[in-house]
Amino acid sequence: MQCPYCKAMDSRVVDSRLASGGTVTWRRRECDACHKRFTTYERVEHTLPVIVKKDGQRQPFMRERVLRSLELACRKRPVTPETLDEVAQDIELELAALGEKEISSRLVGERVMDRLKALDEVAYVRFASVYKSFRDIDEFMNEVGNLVRARPGD
Repeated sequence: MQCPYCKAMDSRVVDSRLASGGTVTWRRRECDACHKRFTTYERVEHTLPVIVKKDGQRQPFMRERVLRSLELACRKRPVTPETLDEVAQDIELELAALGEKEISSRLVGERVMDRLKALDEVAYVRFASVYKSFRDIDEFMNEVGNLVRARPGD
């Protein structure tokens, strides 16, 4: 690992810990040349599928876009940024585990909706109203009715 201070290529690991629920390895290193310490983070690089949009455009999967959608849906809701980050990471891992080269944007949207439905119903309705492009209030009310009927114990 190259030292960020003197650019020497030799360093040794002084301390190592798991972070982010065991998906990242945090390492404290010391440069053999200048003896300064620095931190590195190591994570598995997944092969992610290309997203095929409704209009046929293809673009690489971007976790940041999923996270941004989650943040918009959960704005002013009692959901922590850490929870949203975990949800985005879980969706990314699920998509990587599919082993597909291409997947539809619809599948990504459905995964986001599934997670939001379990996380926060108001955020789910916000996301669904944009994602499903309701044509009128009746479609919107039908979706809310389905959500209420699906509640356990009601």
